Amino acid sequence: MGRISTFGQHLYEGRISFDFVGRRRLWYAISVVILLAAGLGLLTRGLDMGIEFRGGVEFTAKIAPTDANVDAMRDAVADSGVSDAGDPTVTTSGQNAIRIDTKPLSQDEATKVEASLRDAGASDISQNLIGATWGQQVAQKAAIGLFVFLGLVVIFIWAYFREWKMSVSAIVALIHDLVITVGVYAWSGFEVTPATVTGLLTILGYSLYDTVVVFDKVRENTRGFERTHTRTYAESANLAVNQTLVRSINTSIMALLPVGALLVVGVAALGSGPLKDLSLALFVGMAAGTYSSIFIATPLAVQLKESEPAVREQAKKVERRRARDAVSAAASDEDAKVGSTTAPTRAVTTSGAAKRAQPSRAPRSKRGRRPK
Repeated sequence: MGRISTFGQHLYEGRISFDFVGRRRLWYAISVVILLAAGLGLLTRGLDMGIEFRGGVEFTAKIAPTDANVDAMRDAVADSGVSDAGDPTVTTSGQNAIRIDTKPLSQDEATKVEASLRDAGASDISQNLIGATWGQQVAQKAAIGLFVFLGLVVIFIWAYFREWKMSVSAIVALIHDLVITVGVYAWSGFEVTPATVTGLLTILGYSLYDTVVVFDKVRENTRGFERTHTRTYAESANLAVNQTLVRSINTSIMALLPVGALLVVGVAALGSGPLKDLSLALFVGMAAGTYSSIFIATPLAVQLKESEPAVREQAKKVERRRARDAVSAAASDEDAKVGSTTAPTRAVTTSGAAKRAQPSRAPRSKRGRRPK
């Protein structure tokens, strides 16, 4: 802990510094690659929408969730003779049940499928008819909530920081996190359920919180930057990122550890359900939010800010001062070198007085007495 605290103190004081703002092109390139991978997943694999969104019938059968029983339940649905029940989604549900999702069926068709599942060895089968209208309402309300949230974010950041460029940067970071999370869902094959929507809306708040903390330190460091000739606006903002780096990492780790535990439990123990869907969205979104607040939001805000004439003029003043200081330091070093190698010396000569006899001084006892 001592080393970590010392490292954080050095970051805060600027003795150790990582150039997050200056190397923003590298971070942009990394984000573009990640976003392209997420987009490729959406195009090639698509999202596996849960039954809540597409509608259908959900059968929950009490049977040991083994691979053999999963195949048996899938074959039982195909052997039921109901054409609309073909190609069902069969997943494990806990430690003693299997869930079978089919397309919308009539009550007679659902009864035939249930009878076929019982013949295959399932017991205590329950049916849950879900209409696609309910899922559409959930998606519509989630979209409305997302746009309202983004609008409030713009207004809040603009009012708090008095800077619309920070609002734009925060929105870009939020969209960045959403696209990455959705792309991970596409590649992983997890179902998109209402719990997933809840997780997506939750990570927006987390990502915004981390970004606002960094922006607040940027505002503190850049207050009155026009009168400062030691650091440019970009360097002061980069110092703010370094000063909040340890805090952001520690907060993210403390948040990701329990969410990761929920994800492991949801996948390994439960197999399916809202816990797994919620934890995956939270885990990916929190990790992406930490990355975007450090590598995307602040560098983008600085890039937009550098288009202002005052920021460019202040950067030129800093460069001119550093150039003068460099010239003065070079001249001082040159004078020191010359002084150390060509110091003046005084020649020692023998004077003529040294060859003459020097008068002697009488003893003190005889001083002041006249000879008799």
